[in-house]
Amino acid sequence: MPEFLHLLPPEQALSIWLEALPWPSSIGAETCATVDALGRYLAEDVVANDPLPPFSRSTVDGYAVRAADTYGATPGLPAYLEVVGEVRMGEGTSLHLKTGQAALIHTGGMIPEHADAVVMLEDTQQARSRQIEVLKAAASGENILQRGEDVQAGAQVVQAGTRIRAQEIGGLMALGLAEVSVKQKPRVAIISTGDELVAPGQPVGPGQVRDVNSYALGALVDRMGGRISRRRLLGDDRRALEEELREAHAADDIIVVTAGSSVSERDLTANAIQELGEPGVLVHGVHIKPGKPTILAAAGIKPVLGLPGNPVSAFVVAGYFLPPLMRRMLGVTEQGRTPSIPARLAVNIASETGREDFVPVRIRQEADEWVAEPVYGRSNLIFTLVRADGVIRIPPSATGLEKDARVTVMLLQ
Repeated sequence: MPEFLHLLPPEQALSIWLEALPWPSSIGAETCATVDALGRYLAEDVVANDPLPPFSRSTVDGYAVRAADTYGATPGLPAYLEVVGEVRMGEGTSLHLKTGQAALIHTGGMIPEHADAVVMLEDTQQARSRQIEVLKAAASGENILQRGEDVQAGAQVVQAGTRIRAQEIGGLMALGLAEVSVKQKPRVAIISTGDELVAPGQPVGPGQVRDVNSYALGALVDRMGGRISRRRLLGDDRRALEEELREAHAADDIIVVTAGSSVSERDLTANAIQELGEPGVLVHGVHIKPGKPTILAAAGIKPVLGLPGNPVSAFVVAGYFLPPLMRRMLGVTEQGRTPSIPARLAVNIASETGREDFVPVRIRQEADEWVAEPVYGRSNLIFTLVRADGVIRIPPSATGLEKDARVTVMLLQ
């Protein structure tokens, strides 16, 4: 029996997987307090009911004026204006400026009727009681934030599928939206398998290792906007795996299984997934390092991802395949942006043609540039990733990268 029936390039494998699933997804919406919506994804477009700002306001401390009254003003030949009142903060104003008049105003204050500019306080001086000298001409609109300049009433301000950041929360609050409709968090079942696994809090016996994957992958899922459904640890028992898969299929939106994906006498995952429902296993084997024995499958409307058991492989593969899947499920419209920086490669790195390699690297700054240095280690060594700041991608068309090559480091967050 060959090790893998058919290795596919990762892009092709991802395309086959996504095309086999129904879109739009069945992920529903729920109402969330805006203050708690950080990192959630909008389920509906947000339209402004009111303009922002709701009134024309000053951007400086100074005097509201009619700009034409200041034309030609200089320190040697100032314009003299009568101060007819003050605009108090947090209040409307009934002042109507006539020719030759000004009103004291503070930053954020409402612009009086017929005023079309604000002269900064430092460009004026007191002439006598209720009279100022304007030492610098003001242009129409100067130092004024116009009504609706930020947002017009009826304008779409945030698109459905947008990931809510701190600035979106501020904008939604400015519009008076204390609640917002967001997509429900996809429930991601994480099933770790292997006779050798024990929970992190348990003592390790001979031949045993602690479960790493369900926790590292769970953190990755949480960061991507999902809800972790961490399942029980399983030994290499097909009946137990099939039972756990059925329970996860009934309760969760995405199923992730770690270990058991290599083709051998103990390969249980592919066969168990195949029995879960049509169309079953779509891809078993991806031309990627680390992570060649990856399984991509679907059971009805539920995507299933089978990962290698080695922690680095599992993390790299999950980081490649899960984000585009979850973006589709959450209705995200923009492309995913992985934070990255340009760097110079410190040493030569070899690679195999036709295989896409992801190499962990550590970065350091030299002079005015970043330098990327590979972190070498096998795919079962989790601290290979802990020591790394990011990864670089070697495309399948390359036989490696030379020292001093310019690379893009995808940062590990």
